[in-house]
Amino acid sequence: MTEVATSDQLFVVIDPVARRTDGESVRIAKDVLSAGARTKVCLPESPEEFARALARRGSRRPVVIGDDRALLRTVALLHRQRELAGCALSIVPVGAIEALSLARALGVPTGAVAAARAVLEGTERRLDLLVDDSDGVVVGAVRIPALRGPADADGSGEADMDTGGAAHPWLRSCQSLVRTLAARPVRGARGARSAPLPGGPRPSRLRVEVDGVTLVDLDQPVEAVTLTPGVSGGARVEIRPVSVGAEASPLGAVGARVTVSGADFRYRADAGLVSGPVRRRTWVVREGAWGLTLPG
Repeated sequence: MTEVATSDQLFVVIDPVARRTDGESVRIAKDVLSAGARTKVCLPESPEEFARALARRGSRRPVVIGDDRALLRTVALLHRQRELAGCALSIVPVGAIEALSLARALGVPTGAVAAARAVLEGTERRLDLLVDDSDGVVVGAVRIPALRGPADADGSGEADMDTGGAAHPWLRSCQSLVRTLAARPVRGARGARSAPLPGGPRPSRLRVEVDGVTLVDLDQPVEAVTLTPGVSGGARVEIRPVSVGAEASPLGAVGARVTVSGADFRYRADAGLVSGPVRRRTWVVREGAWGLTLPG
């Protein structure tokens, strides 16, 4: 943990969703920050204005007032600008309660006063990040679900989630909070294609490699794959195989490099749009890649 100087000049970006959702909390947070440090406040009205404002912050320390989407957007933008490693990011969570769970999980207070005081008096904690081979970033988790619909000849199909098509890396970090994946088990003989009801979930045929070691191969259908950063420089990988006769135990591993390949698959990174279809994607852990100000 690194001490954050309270004399820093702050660049406060207030997300428009936060202003519409809870203007009173925004006002309180702004007053507390202004009373404790020199601040420059920015009120962007669009993602483009948000990006331009962040790029013009100079040496000021960025503070975001907003929900998880605003935090993820800021991390992605700073990564794209290659400035993520050099600044301590702060957030005052404001928004609907279901859109603040990532901030809570990271240890940020969800009360406006407590969060603003943490910005002024807290310490910087370096956190791991997943970066994929298309330069997309992941703070919370990557989820690859079971597929939905009749099986194609090559095993491709629609993902069992809302689809938004392929997305730019920063767009994948701008949507509502990650929804828990709960695919229903699909039963069938190992190595044989399952025959689910029309429109129901069916298993994915994927090869998952962790640090060059194959954890599951194409002959073992899986219901879901989840990647989560933050395990001492590694990502935690969990695979839910299709149950055969009895409930199958999840497979797990921790590694710094995870490659998923196989028939076309889609995935959701953090709270972003669904990405894909792709036939291969690699995620690499960058240890301590970004800093977040937390209560001391």
